[in-house]
Amino acid sequence: MTRIGIIGAGFGGLAAAIELKRVGHDDIVIFEKADEVGGVWRENTYPGAACDVPSPFYSFSFEPNPHWPKRFSPQPVILGYLKDVADKYDVRRHIRFGVEVAAAEYDEAGGRWSVTLGDGTVEEVDVLVPAVGQLSRPRWPAVPGRERFAGPSFHSAEWDHTVDLAGKRVAVIGTGASAAQFIPAIQPEVGQLTVFQRSAPYILPRPDTTYAGLHKRIFDRVPATQLTERVGWYAFVESLSVAWVYAKPLAAAITRASRLHMKRQTGSAELFEKVWPDYPAGCKRILFSSDYLPALAQKNVDVVTGGVTEITETGVVAADGATHDVDVIIYGTGFTATDFLAPMQIRGLAGKDLNEQWSEGARAYYGMTIPHFPNLFLMYGPNTNTGGGSIVFFHEVQAAYLRRFVDHLVVSGAPLVVRDEVEQEYDDRVQSALADSVWSACTSWYRGPNGRVSTNWPWLGIQYKQQAKFDPADYDLVPTTASGAPGRHQPSRAQADVHPARVHALER
Repeated sequence: MTRIGIIGAGFGGLAAAIELKRVGHDDIVIFEKADEVGGVWRENTYPGAACDVPSPFYSFSFEPNPHWPKRFSPQPVILGYLKDVADKYDVRRHIRFGVEVAAAEYDEAGGRWSVTLGDGTVEEVDVLVPAVGQLSRPRWPAVPGRERFAGPSFHSAEWDHTVDLAGKRVAVIGTGASAAQFIPAIQPEVGQLTVFQRSAPYILPRPDTTYAGLHKRIFDRVPATQLTERVGWYAFVESLSVAWVYAKPLAAAITRASRLHMKRQTGSAELFEKVWPDYPAGCKRILFSSDYLPALAQKNVDVVTGGVTEITETGVVAADGATHDVDVIIYGTGFTATDFLAPMQIRGLAGKDLNEQWSEGARAYYGMTIPHFPNLFLMYGPNTNTGGGSIVFFHEVQAAYLRRFVDHLVVSGAPLVVRDEVEQEYDDRVQSALADSVWSACTSWYRGPNGRVSTNWPWLGIQYKQQAKFDPADYDLVPTTASGAPGRHQPSRAQADVHPARVHALER
């Protein structure tokens, strides 16, 4: 039986496990560093944490939830949903909680992955599926003196709930999606809030609503209504991708709508000028909020533009040289989205180091498979993020691809590795589209240090689903020296003829 190791029990890891189990692949082990499922929805517990994609679409298509309390559900509800999914689909018995993966190395003799855990023990699997996501590790700003600050400081993704903010002078560094949610939540209780903004986000109204009991009963008794709402929200969020990719007039209309909304909510020309972006709409993810800007307009809030140059023992030094003394610093500076799989060390054929192979930026065939790394399969890998839709949609496409990949692996009897020229042609096509896209027009978490956009898919979500289809001809079979182990031997010529993948002649 083929043993499959999955790293992470968030949306991606659960999607992969459930799809594999659905067709009978049950020899699965999930390595989860925490003590519960949930991924980012377990880790991000900051006040006001919620999804910015409507819940009917930000959920598994095979597991609709008629009991969402709101259209944009808060973090505890989403975490509860993931816990329920893990229970319903019998995933928990596959999970090893409190286990972090430090490294993985492909064993060419046996055609397996040796996975080194944080405690030094080693596990072997036939297929390794990292499902750690793009937003799993907080990004701390490289600001001199950060460690010198004498008061409490923490990242929004690691919120310190023991710190009492009531009446305190609080500095918030960063104005991304997380900050736009927790700033309105903490503003009424703090004494003074100083928000340090390096780059302003575009903001549109948040069309949230509380689902009434009647609404939930209709969802429960007439499941088709849930599908209808899901399709409707899919069309809405996909329209953002249409705007960025295909329809500049639509992008211009979104820009005008954002400007009108932001002008109304700031209430003053001075604040509006501070928070109006200086880059094209869509270059960074647009935020949906109806309370962020009104919070900034309150008397106990000051917005400082231009960034931060230094942290002192008592406060924050802004770009204009002014020092702002504060009691608490909260970093809302996002995640290391382009550092895929870090800090794990992954070695493939001939000991090839994945970090070295990705020195110019992460890349993978449809974000899932990588040349020289047999039977390594990524969930939410490079260029599979969406500028407007739901990543859960992408997870389901990837899980279906993984299932076909494993099905073929079992029949072919040898490890599979994507062909270099296939991945190269794909990457050339993707990067060519991204070079002319709005995502190349500014600096954002979508881009790496060398400017390569390694996070986003350049087209529509439906196009990803149509294109990301497993084809054995895209892969080579990798011979091994072990014998007698099903699924790990070099296939005969007859097998190679039956299955279009070709035996890969390894160069030593």
